Amino acid sequence: METSKRLSPLLWGCGISVYAFLYIPLLIVVFFSFNDSKLNAQWVGFTLDWYRKLFGNTDMLVAARNSLIIAFLSAAGATLLGTMSGLAIHRFKLKVLPVMVFTPVAMPEILLGVSLLLFFIQFLHLTLGMTSIIIAHTTFCVGFVAIIVRARLQGMDESIFEAARDLGATPWETFKYVTLPLIRPAVIAGALMSFTLSIDDFVITFFMAGVGVSTLPLQIYSMIKVAVTPEVNAISTLLMMLTLSLMWIASKVAPETLKGHA
Repeated sequence: METSKRLSPLLWGCGISVYAFLYIPLLIVVFFSFNDSKLNAQWVGFTLDWYRKLFGNTDMLVAARNSLIIAFLSAAGATLLGTMSGLAIHRFKLKVLPVMVFTPVAMPEILLGVSLLLFFIQFLHLTLGMTSIIIAHTTFCVGFVAIIVRARLQGMDESIFEAARDLGATPWETFKYVTLPLIRPAVIAGALMSFTLSIDDFVITFFMAGVGVSTLPLQIYSMIKVAVTPEVNAISTLLMMLTLSLMWIASKVAPETLKGHA
């Protein structure tokens, strides 16, 4: 006990240092998004001009629209397929199903992006653009939804579903009136997580985007090639706030499933 008490301040110091390393750069981005200077070298004064200029930037607005469309459609597709996959993995207990569903989650993004690029161009002869990005984002988001839904199902009593079948419910009625209401928090959390992952993704989108198609991460990348201006800080701040808000909502909707996933 004495040893653990002696180590306690050290552990607290290490924990605080890690979180400071993670969050202080984010706070700096937010702080300098209100800086009244084109340079981020020093603080000059408070201003909202960079946010006004941001909402007047046509290229950025188009990129934001593309990102929202892609994220919405990808999340919808991933939620549907991921929910079905989670149910199948839980019910059929086949070893091959988890491997097939969870491989895109464990695979490095750059490897997944290159493989999808070669598949779309050489095999499907598909022109890269919005469609290819949506398919790619749906592919790697399915696994995250399946993990959350599966975690929710593992904590349930199987006798509930058996009772529904014993009372004469068909498989569809069992799913509609029993299974879906019980897993709804996990489905919503999976949808929100998929939306967040899609709207933030850069690596896979970089490989999948065709000529003339831009998303927020790609637009930010093109802007920081010149310099990290307060306008970049402003869009980064808004994107950060959106991501954190969605993750917070997901944690409130299904805290036990996200905890199990973590």
